[in-house]
Amino acid sequence: MDARFTAEQDEIRRTLRELLLKRCGPEEIRAAVETPDGHDPALWEALAGQLGLPGLALPETYGGVGCSTTELALANEELGRALAPSPLLSTAVLSGPLLLALGTEEQRSELLPRLASGELTAALAVPGTCLATALGLTGANRGDWAGGGRAGGVQAKRSEGGAWRLYGQVDQVLDGHSAGLLLVAAHTGGFSRSRTLLFLVRAGADGLVRVRQTSLDQTRPQARIQLRDVQAELVGDDESADVAGALSAVGDTAGAALAAEAVGAADRVLERTVEYVRQREQFGRAIGSFQAVKHRLADRYVQVQAARSAAYYAAWATAATAATTAPAATATSAATAASDERVGGLALAQALEALRATASEGVQLHGGIGFTWEHEAQLYFKRAAGDELLFGPVHRLRAYAAEEAHLFDGGEVAV
Repeated sequence: MDARFTAEQDEIRRTLRELLLKRCGPEEIRAAVETPDGHDPALWEALAGQLGLPGLALPETYGGVGCSTTELALANEELGRALAPSPLLSTAVLSGPLLLALGTEEQRSELLPRLASGELTAALAVPGTCLATALGLTGANRGDWAGGGRAGGVQAKRSEGGAWRLYGQVDQVLDGHSAGLLLVAAHTGGFSRSRTLLFLVRAGADGLVRVRQTSLDQTRPQARIQLRDVQAELVGDDESADVAGALSAVGDTAGAALAAEAVGAADRVLERTVEYVRQREQFGRAIGSFQAVKHRLADRYVQVQAARSAAYYAAWATAATAATTAPAATATSAATAASDERVGGLALAQALEALRATASEGVQLHGGIGFTWEHEAQLYFKRAAGDELLFGPVHRLRAYAAEEAHLFDGGEVAV
């Protein structure tokens, strides 16, 4: 493994950081989250049109850049530093790879170039509060989270004309209120042929109701989606497709990208805290000169650097796994990739823990101002808490990683 970044990767990081410093300060963030979309459309146009971020990890065949998870993780790290609200996570990290893995050639050719250009945004809708389980981050993905033939979740049925119809409700859909395309995981087949399938629902479809929800982390807007006899299109042409396996494969990549994003946020809040303790004086001297404060910040620095190493390794590992499959992966190859080394969830656990600890330290060391709505320290703390609610918590991420590694089989540590 060569841990050095290429000149192209360094350029992605540098260019994106310069853009975000100019156009995504604390005031711009607060203004963006108050818009109907929950993000700044002009900034998204720059990220997509000028930098090509949505298509960064998509094949050139479908209008993408043809890079790997590593480049996508570096982009997410910079977005995390700025807490930039954007549909990149829902579109490029969660939805695009699923379409690539499971979609028909016609669906890929129609939708992926539009996603890559930023013209179209997408959101993944998973019933209940089961996003982390569906992505294989906190538990085995057996598909039962989609309803399991019981009331609740989302149900899919064929009409007399052969078209698919969806019924149900999905909460906590990232960017679900503004996305032009929804990928909805739904249960079908009843008890006898119970299975989970993935469907496409276009914005504006009859019977589709979308309401933006109040969320802890305003920089990650969420929506409640109601499907009232909505016509949908099956992703792919095979009802036996391994949707659970594809979701798990995407989950590992998402874990690496989210870990890098959390590291970027932790690094930035640590920088701001160090700057502040050098300026704030108490007893006639800067509080940053006190040994206790130095020790606390040194501990956080080590924690952030360890999380960064884990995030970079996870990005490299998932990129290496993806390289062993065809550019236009099938559901079978996605499931095979999911069975290989999975480190995204473990890296995410370490990064979320580092972000929560660093953000907490930042709030405390900023004193009274750190607890106010006007200061940005509380935004980073909310990002840490919100991500744990969506993709964690940390102890479950680690417990499932240990279970998958058979670390404690038979009550003894595996050798």
